[in-house]
Amino acid sequence: MSIDLSDLHGRPVIIGGGAAGLMTALQLAPEPVVLLSKSPLGAEASSMWAQGGLAAPVGADDSPALHLADTLAAGAGLCDAAAASRIVHAAPAAVEHLAELGVAFDRRADGSWRLGLEAAHGRNRIVHATGDGTGREIMRALIAAVRQTPSITLLEGVEARRLLVEDNAVRGVLAASDRGALTIATNRVVIATGGIGGLFADSTNPGGCFGQGLALAAHAGARLSDIEFVQFHPTAFDGPSRPMPLLTEAIRGDGAILIDETGLRFMADQRGAELAPRDIVARAVWRHRAAGHRTFLDARQHPGADFAQRYPVISAFCKMAGIDPARDPIPIRPAVHYHMGGIAVDGFGRSTVQGLWACGEAARTGLHGANRLASNSLMEAIVCARWVAESIEGVSAGPRAMLRADTMPPASDPSAVRPILTQGLGVLRDRDGIARAIRSLYPLVRSHGAASDAALVGLMIAVAAIQREESRGGHFRTDFPHTALSAAPSSLTRAEALAAARDIVEANTFARSALS
Repeated sequence: MSIDLSDLHGRPVIIGGGAAGLMTALQLAPEPVVLLSKSPLGAEASSMWAQGGLAAPVGADDSPALHLADTLAAGAGLCDAAAASRIVHAAPAAVEHLAELGVAFDRRADGSWRLGLEAAHGRNRIVHATGDGTGREIMRALIAAVRQTPSITLLEGVEARRLLVEDNAVRGVLAASDRGALTIATNRVVIATGGIGGLFADSTNPGGCFGQGLALAAHAGARLSDIEFVQFHPTAFDGPSRPMPLLTEAIRGDGAILIDETGLRFMADQRGAELAPRDIVARAVWRHRAAGHRTFLDARQHPGADFAQRYPVISAFCKMAGIDPARDPIPIRPAVHYHMGGIAVDGFGRSTVQGLWACGEAARTGLHGANRLASNSLMEAIVCARWVAESIEGVSAGPRAMLRADTMPPASDPSAVRPILTQGLGVLRDRDGIARAIRSLYPLVRSHGAASDAALVGLMIAVAAIQREESRGGHFRTDFPHTALSAAPSSLTRAEALAAARDIVEANTFARSALS
């Protein structure tokens, strides 16, 4: 690392090299910023893998009001309507901005956007690039722009391990690199580290996305909100590869159906059928599999012979598995795909800790509620990056802080956490299963070992899940299968989650001793 770290003190620090982090850095230009990415840009970013595209009301038959209505319906009563309205109204301009940065979106012969349909959308409003390669194309353009922007100091292979906080205000970042520990004094930090899929055994996310940003925020004292809401994508490719390849919802938007090994279209009688909200489709697939069936995506009729042209990435990995989607049903199963909750933020991405912002999947803006509407996530990251940047620009660099010498935490390893969350916090949940997960995670958190940070995020999800005694969106309790008449966002700090978990552990210990 040839950079003089003393030159970086006082600059805003952005943690995360996905679409949210890259766009925030670009929006801050020409202000000098530091961008930390634990891997080479794009290597472990979920944005790179996004197939569906960006949802934006840009069609002649569409409007922000229609997009908002679909978003609120999918969110199952838990969206922040004002925040969602503000975001969807900004979506068309975000698409235009990406096009200006060089993203080659798919267009029709007349130059208009080629728009796709996905589940729970009432209009064709999904803007794609290279068919099913939207995320890759957006990341290509953003990475090129970042590397060409002199105000952005990019530190690849550098992992933030702790935020340094005093009096509920950020003072710096403690990070690890192949050349040892480094600290950057700053009063402005953005967490844009993506999701939590890597905490589960079956996920479409890169294995390196396991909630590190949430752990950073939790240790700093920030509130997390709605973290019990985990979205399982109903059509992950059912094979041995981990992470699991995704079969984008756009295929069902093109007319593909879900069948079992007998050819039965098992969702035909449900409202919306295969284009029902994701949580409904995921539960239907899960239950059909639990009844002893195999489940498949059947694209033989629609899109049929056009499949390879429409979805080249998916066609390629199907071919490697010996499957021709134009002739063969594709085996599928649900897998963790997206996290609706995250760091609680306001309309400018500000957390409950002074000087700490969050953007992208790591943030809970209120757009998604209990169940994200398909393709709203990339759009959210691009839109909100501008508002985060505007907020940061309004905060001056503070005087250089005298940073304390914190002990460097070990590198995180989520492998011990994956089987616990997979078993206890899957598509269908109940109190006994969630409580078992809490009792297993609690000692891992207290061990302060390699599993501790991942276990902390898992524990906070589990505590939020056990406290929500209803079923709503991506959180389904078989012991509380009905949706409550009213709902409020959940809210937890690290201290509150640990106290709740301790009570559950001690209650179980007392019950066991009483029986012995």
